Amino acid sequence: MNNVKELLAIKGDKVWTVTPGVMIYEALQLMAEKNIGAVIVTEKDRPVGIFSERDYCREVQLKGKSSTDTPVREIMTKEVCYVAPENKIKECMALMTAKRVRHLPVMDNNQLVGIVTIGDVVKSIISDQEFALKELEKYITGSY
Repeated sequence: MNNVKELLAIKGDKVWTVTPGVMIYEALQLMAEKNIGAVIVTEKDRPVGIFSERDYCREVQLKGKSSTDTPVREIMTKEVCYVAPENKIKECMALMTAKRVRHLPVMDNNQLVGIVTIGDVVKSIISDQEFALKELEKYITGSY
């Protein structure tokens, strides 16, 4: 797998979203129900932020806020890094490492078309390395 488009073709392009005014508790319920670590915050179908488990831990739990009385807009990450379907998987890993993020929304022509997680990237890289090792084994043993 070379790029984000190929990854999304395999994993799917479903993205869970909430609006900025949703209470944190509701966003957490959705994340628990869908077994995901983050939701994209959208307004009029346009991404305006991202809300993750990390945001919850740092901005609610540690600061004594209430998840039932605080809207997502107050603690969401507003400066979100995006990738395009053409981006290479290794570029995603480099961006995630440099920016210390675990989720990258995928934008195509100003449309949210998917999300790439650190787990997706690691799984893809491991799969590619396993394939390359098998091909090298075949070459070395002459079993092509």
